[in-house]
Amino acid sequence: MWTDVLDLNEFYASTLGQMTVRLLRARLREVWPNVRGETVLGLGYAAPFLRPFMEEAGRTMAFMPAQQGVLRWPREGHNHTAFVDELDLPLPDRSVDRVLLVHAIECTEQPRPFLREIWRVMADGGRLVVVAPTRAGLWSQLDRSPFYQGHPYSPGQVSALLRANMFAPLRQTRALFMPPTRSRLAMRMAPAVERFGQRWLGRFAGVSVFEAGKQLYAGIAERHSQPELAVVRPKLRIASSRDTARLPGAARSKDGEAPV
Repeated sequence: MWTDVLDLNEFYASTLGQMTVRLLRARLREVWPNVRGETVLGLGYAAPFLRPFMEEAGRTMAFMPAQQGVLRWPREGHNHTAFVDELDLPLPDRSVDRVLLVHAIECTEQPRPFLREIWRVMADGGRLVVVAPTRAGLWSQLDRSPFYQGHPYSPGQVSALLRANMFAPLRQTRALFMPPTRSRLAMRMAPAVERFGQRWLGRFAGVSVFEAGKQLYAGIAERHSQPELAVVRPKLRIASSRDTARLPGAARSKDGEAPV
């Protein structure tokens, strides 16, 4: 069940929400230190976490599912948000370099088709980051946090879900070790608690942050003693940007259609 966009906006406008943004942005910046010239897409309610990438990325978009609702973002300048069906994104194939999911994977009722649609629009060699509430963390158990909504995941469940939908998990980090409290003292201590938690309290983090790469099936022919026989055995691997020109259908026009 998707959280209403007005509730999300109200939370992130609060002091606790602003602290949440600062802590999660730090983790995301560690995962993506450089997105220069790339196309970055946020899905769910990712807008508060996209701002550090705006000036660096070639293009930044924030797609909000119809069941959640949509708000204009950012307040200044051109609008970067769109109202979408999460199972039918209005983008051509292989058009996005980076995808960030926040308040998304735990909310969608169809995670597999959702991830397959992301796979479709992601460029070969692209990267996906999933922010998912953990089962053991307090953020998925207390209703003062928007991570309370939806289905929490264990790290193993997130990894299995990604692998089942043609993504290869590359790295995992954790965030939000401080309970979702509105205590001013606790929020002042949040950076220190975060550093302590990264070292000693891994399983009690509020969210897991997974980075994954797009997987492709490539056929590799193995010739036997008889020249007329050949066996093709598919190997599963992560695509890199160098592979694009060699892949079927790589030569495409800007609208995603193969040239005539």
